[in-house]
Amino acid sequence: MNPSRLLGTTLQYAFLGFAAFLSIFPFFWMLISSTNTSIDIISGKTSLGDAFRTNVTNFFTLVDVPLVFWNSTKVAVLATVLTIAVSSLAGYGFEMFKSKARDRIYTLVLLTLMVPFAALMIPLFMMMGKAGLINTHIAIMLPTIASAFIIFYFRQSTKAFPTELRDAAKVDGLKEWQIFLYIYVPVMRSTYAAAFVIVFMTNWNNYLWPLIVLQSNETKTITLVVSSLASAYYPDYGVVMIGTILATLPTLFVFFVMQRQFVQGMLGSVK
Repeated sequence: MNPSRLLGTTLQYAFLGFAAFLSIFPFFWMLISSTNTSIDIISGKTSLGDAFRTNVTNFFTLVDVPLVFWNSTKVAVLATVLTIAVSSLAGYGFEMFKSKARDRIYTLVLLTLMVPFAALMIPLFMMMGKAGLINTHIAIMLPTIASAFIIFYFRQSTKAFPTELRDAAKVDGLKEWQIFLYIYVPVMRSTYAAAFVIVFMTNWNNYLWPLIVLQSNETKTITLVVSSLASAYYPDYGVVMIGTILATLPTLFVFFVMQRQFVQGMLGSVK
């Protein structure tokens, strides 16, 4: 092999290995720390300990795990389904229906991506307060349903949708909603899978808005509970790591189950 090519390949693999280490090390540290006491974690111990069972017992004693996971699952799943339903319809409409105002409206939708959420918190909180939705899960889901990024994603993916299928369906007498439901959705299933992974992870890990809206322990999600454990006056970091592991498992499960469809959807493949 050419020495210059060998050097380039070596540097490439070295960089990829370093990037992989940086990506994996937080998970390694989380798993190792879950087996140690809080004092060992603070001291930087990087070997397995014998406090795993104690940490698990303490976590399940301090936290109503079934309730917390039910809250997180309900919010993440419902918000994901509603977001994908609304955003895919919007993306389909923006691409398929041509009008003079279409591009202007679409531009305004994309401009909302430039507005920081910090500027929206107070107006949103006032709106939810007037609607009587404070301390409810509906208040968490409503602001996320019309996602400008997911609308953009579906419109860009719809550009790869074969228009011949839509034209043939119209000739066969199908209405627009039938074309969308029976032709568009099955053809774009990889796009829907990728969108599901993105939106589910976003909703599951959502922290700032639930922190503002949810005010009782009965409605809090797993991210809020783990944060409250970490911000205690004397935090038990072993217990915090157990909570972090449990909070990470659902998103890892969803990603690994749908990773093939996720890659296809992100690459814009249509089948």
